[in-house]
Amino acid sequence: MEAVHNLLNNIVDVAIMLFEFMGVVVIIASGIRGIISYIRHDPLTRLNLAKGMAMGLEFKLGSEILRTVVVRDFSEILTVAGIIALRAALTFLIHWEIRNEEADNRLAESERRQWQAAKGETEREKPDGQREDQQK
Repeated sequence: MEAVHNLLNNIVDVAIMLFEFMGVVVIIASGIRGIISYIRHDPLTRLNLAKGMAMGLEFKLGSEILRTVVVRDFSEILTVAGIIALRAALTFLIHWEIRNEEADNRLAESERRQWQAAKGETEREKPDGQREDQQK
């Protein structure tokens, strides 16, 4: 039974390291991509950066959940629970920011289309104020 317990601990330790590593890689890659997007003045920089950070935090949160499998005393459980609560709160806030940013982008796109439609309407009017026949 001790061998199975040790095997489980080893598997969980490797999985924790893998999840932590992937979370760090995703956050770093998103940060670099965010810097490049910022330099290029991409309007979706904040949205893409927030999505990358959220994904990285999801990996880190997964590692903390796995960590609960191998904790042995109550103080470790409290520490892990605190870390999970903080990361969950960060994830929630980032997802909230993503939803707001996407809504702002949809609104801006809608306003741009309305402006283009209004611009097209004024271009189709004749100089004397009458509208051209739109049938072809």
